[in-house]
Amino acid sequence: MAVRKAVVNHRIQGRAAGLLGRYPSVPQALATPPPGSGLKPVMGDYGAPGIGHLLSTLADPLNFSRDRMRRYGPVQWMGVFGRQVVGVVSPAATEEVLLDRKHVLSAQRGYEFVIGPFFRGGILLRDFEEHAYHRRILQQAFTRPRLIGYLGLTTPRIVRGVDSWRPAPDFRLYDHVKRLLLEQATVVFAGAELGPEGTRLSRAFEDAVHGGQAIIRTNLPGGVWSRGLRGRKVLEDYFRRELPAKRAGAGEDLFSVLCHAETEDGESFSDADIVDHMIFVMMAAHDTSTLAISMLAYELGRNPRWQERLRAESQALGKPTLDYADLDRLPALEMAFRETLRMYAPVGQMVREALEDTEIAGYFVPKGALIMVGPYSMMRNAEYWHDPDVFDPERFAPGRAEDKSHRFAWPPFGGGAHKCIGKYFGSMTVKATMHRMLLNYRWSVPDGYEVPLVPSTGPTPADGLPIRLDRL
Repeated sequence: MAVRKAVVNHRIQGRAAGLLGRYPSVPQALATPPPGSGLKPVMGDYGAPGIGHLLSTLADPLNFSRDRMRRYGPVQWMGVFGRQVVGVVSPAATEEVLLDRKHVLSAQRGYEFVIGPFFRGGILLRDFEEHAYHRRILQQAFTRPRLIGYLGLTTPRIVRGVDSWRPAPDFRLYDHVKRLLLEQATVVFAGAELGPEGTRLSRAFEDAVHGGQAIIRTNLPGGVWSRGLRGRKVLEDYFRRELPAKRAGAGEDLFSVLCHAETEDGESFSDADIVDHMIFVMMAAHDTSTLAISMLAYELGRNPRWQERLRAESQALGKPTLDYADLDRLPALEMAFRETLRMYAPVGQMVREALEDTEIAGYFVPKGALIMVGPYSMMRNAEYWHDPDVFDPERFAPGRAEDKSHRFAWPPFGGGAHKCIGKYFGSMTVKATMHRMLLNYRWSVPDGYEVPLVPSTGPTPADGLPIRLDRL
């Protein structure tokens, strides 16, 4: 599977180059600003008929974005999947989109276009008052006591999973981390113990995630889109079937917690709400943590000095596993984690749709425009970061604080009303896993190896991320 992904990515690059040669860019305004508004038009070009610049964005997103920034500025447009998409790649413009002070940008309509059929009803696919209502209830599942409980469920599985890894000169780290966190998700989130049921849920979940990445976005038998819809149905059926038992019980898994979550005003979820939120939260928490762990380990394999620094820090803690209070006692790991999120943003795009004519950073954006904020490319832009392609966790040290140049220079968790509700859960998972890895193993990557990345939720290793893994 990993080899096939790499081959597909190579073909995409070739096709993208061919299309760029056949369809030269002709700058055009997305729409004409109202007379006297003082607003600038959003400039860009559609690209190839039908698919627009889709293949270019898949083949080399960083260089494509940098080129667009040079030519069209921090707010520009292009064609993707038959839509005119406004790209936002500056901290100031990102702030305006994510805070949405005029309440005219819809996350629900934006994400519906991208992942709606598979994750409809999740917290990110709700807007305004409805979103606020659901977030108030969902927040009850991510309080400090709840997080401590989830860590208690998570830790034995992290220990068992990491300790079972067999050292090898060609250890596929991404594949192993993905398997570990899929098993964790079925237990900690769904409350399903390992076995045939857990395996079935994991497979359905993966199919649903991949469905949102389909290039051919129609329900053809055997296609990625079709498998995604089938995976969504499997998850729906499971959660609906288990709901009565979860409501009657007192479990500590997320599924049980959502069944009993209630605000001080007595607000709670319906059965349909719980099903929708469970499917979305499994995707949001699992995929992002898998990418963060994998890419942090990749950079530590390339930077042995940092790997040894983090190992010494974990060893000095004197504990084989982390308690919740320990998460703030590993400052070097925190800096390395933040640098990994900067370099390999696990959520590569944040999507909105304009419900009416509006402006973003002085540019006129017409009603109906699809807007994509690109934290992945923005956090690798030399205009906002020193040596952006270099792994340098010290940039987050108090003396440098490059992330403080603008409040949205570093937005891997989004911002505003839709800021990631599971950011602390994700951070907890990454740190607990890395702590166990650092205490048990030493690893490296071959000289000159650069991981091939393909688009997914965020930039994803296409080859399983082979490392040399040795036990300490």
